[in-house]
Amino acid sequence: MKEDKLKVKGRQLPLYRTHTLIIGSGAASLNAVVHLKRQGISEALVVTNELGGGISANAGSDKQTYYKLSLSDANSDSPVEMAESYYEGGATHGDLALIESALSAREFFHLTELGVDFPFNEFGEYVGYKTDHDPRGRGTSAGPWTSQQMVESLEEEARELGVEIKDKVEIIGLLTSEKEDGKRVIGALGIDKTSTEDDSLGFMVFRSENVIFGVGGPGGLYEDSVYPEGHIGSIGIALEKGAVANNLTEGQYGIASVDFRWNLSGSYQQVIPRYYSVDDSGKKRDFLNEVFPSTQKLAEAIFLKGYQWPFDPDKVENYGSSLIDLLVYRETRLKNCEVFMDFRQNPVGTEGLEDFDIDKLNGEPKEYLDNSGALEGTPLERLKQLNPEAIKLYRQNGIDLSKESLRIAVCAQHNNGGLRGNRWWESNIDHFFPVGEVNGSHGISRPGGSALNAGQVGGLRSAQYISEIYSDEIKKDKRFNSEIKKQVGEKLNLALAALERGSKATSEPISPDEVKHRIQRRMSRYGALLREEEELNQVVKKAKNFQNNLCDRLKVADVTELPEMFQALHLAITSRVYLDAISWYVKNEGGSRGSYLIGDPNGEKSLEHFSEDLRYRSENKALKKKVQETKLSGKGDVQHCWVDRREIPESSQWFENVWRNYREGGVYESE
Repeated sequence: MKEDKLKVKGRQLPLYRTHTLIIGSGAASLNAVVHLKRQGISEALVVTNELGGGISANAGSDKQTYYKLSLSDANSDSPVEMAESYYEGGATHGDLALIESALSAREFFHLTELGVDFPFNEFGEYVGYKTDHDPRGRGTSAGPWTSQQMVESLEEEARELGVEIKDKVEIIGLLTSEKEDGKRVIGALGIDKTSTEDDSLGFMVFRSENVIFGVGGPGGLYEDSVYPEGHIGSIGIALEKGAVANNLTEGQYGIASVDFRWNLSGSYQQVIPRYYSVDDSGKKRDFLNEVFPSTQKLAEAIFLKGYQWPFDPDKVENYGSSLIDLLVYRETRLKNCEVFMDFRQNPVGTEGLEDFDIDKLNGEPKEYLDNSGALEGTPLERLKQLNPEAIKLYRQNGIDLSKESLRIAVCAQHNNGGLRGNRWWESNIDHFFPVGEVNGSHGISRPGGSALNAGQVGGLRSAQYISEIYSDEIKKDKRFNSEIKKQVGEKLNLALAALERGSKATSEPISPDEVKHRIQRRMSRYGALLREEEELNQVVKKAKNFQNNLCDRLKVADVTELPEMFQALHLAITSRVYLDAISWYVKNEGGSRGSYLIGDPNGEKSLEHFSEDLRYRSENKALKKKVQETKLSGKGDVQHCWVDRREIPESSQWFENVWRNYREGGVYESE
């Protein structure tokens, strides 16, 4: 990395030149830089908002899954068969599914060699288990913190390889150069959060030949969110520059605790705790009892929520497990109540339902708990038998399940959509590679744990392409300097204007915190698991006007708030584009699927247990063969189109031909 200065609007800004800039410090980014260094790219710089503060290092579940090719004799498998599992989920490209499948074993063993503690049997087989949308038992786990182990192991390896990491840097914009056929990335602009008091306002410029973009999902979009506290997500930075996105409509939502953000899947539900709500007056209600016809049916639904954790429209009818999500959503978002899970008590009998009695339980829940040796009298006692680490986890985060209930909501957990990438994870913006959750390779219903694999494969593929095709030194082009100064100057002007507004006593400007709060409430109400066409039409207009006027209204009290100011600006772009994508999908005959319902007065299905007059659409299965592409144009319009999903390709299997194509570099031809 070379250091220099760049003078913009009379201010001397630090300028750093590096061959490849990696934005973000999660598992996908760190894997990319490790492979880059091993493949000969000596100048690679990681910049991150907070080292150890991202999704990979802080997310998990009762048994966080990593999805890979089956590696035990009981489950014979092949990359094509695994790709078919991805493909059957709908709205995903077959070639990307095959790549993620084919490289899953390589990246899995890479992690094991780095020290991630995946279990094996006495014969050395990495035996798996079935996860959601998985027919083969391809799931494996290193425990509740699988992705944390991945980050720790990859960061240690990156440091061993001499990777430079700049911490406390908020990236506030990509730097691009216009070409006849589009754009290419030439670096990024950041704010050093430790130097905002300097004359530079903390602004720092990064000039690079390539950018690997591993910023995670849009965690800051939702008020009800299980993304790590403080994680905002930076996809808006790329959308702002015209990066094409795929399937922004497709997210995952499920029940999670909100005081400590954690998915309440698996054993948390299988021990069958009590659910209740509390209104503004303090009145407590066992609200599920008002809908379910019997204690046995209620217990079955709670139990099944364990491995049917994300909300699923296909699991609402006939008192399915996803009816619970809808009822929790109704209590929190529509009735403004607080909802709790209590592990000290079994479900309580009201509304004609009898009290829960473990001895009267039958069917799958009884068989599972019996086989697991967990038939104790209370949910907490059962959880101690089934998964004592699940209790310890909350205690480590200041919550004692033996003394208090968990406050819960239906939370945003993962975005299956994201930025479009080709077979080498390169965006429509040349030299720009989105990896990890920000990459939209997933379709509607991905197998559980496949996101961790996708991030590792994306990191590898981007590193391979850069080292083979984009390995030249930084191009010296005088045009780049003028383009960089222009783009940096525009951001400086925004910062100075916000500082000036903050110094004036007026009620018109709004703060970054207020911007985020408005966006998050809007998204949790209108862009989460329940989406209604009439409401969306109005919300999209409001989001557009809000975003268009924001540059002239944002204020900051002092220079230390500048990073949050740019977060708010990009979150407004993200919200506007996501809501527009959702609205366009609904207008174009999109139905309920994945992890959301499309409310429609003329819908084929009724939600009588949720609301007397609310109906919803069934899935339009023809759209499983399409991918929705979205782009924010230079004129500020959001554009959408359907593209046919690419089928799983018939790959060459004749070794001599494969060898020749590999030697001649033909494998790097991108599509």
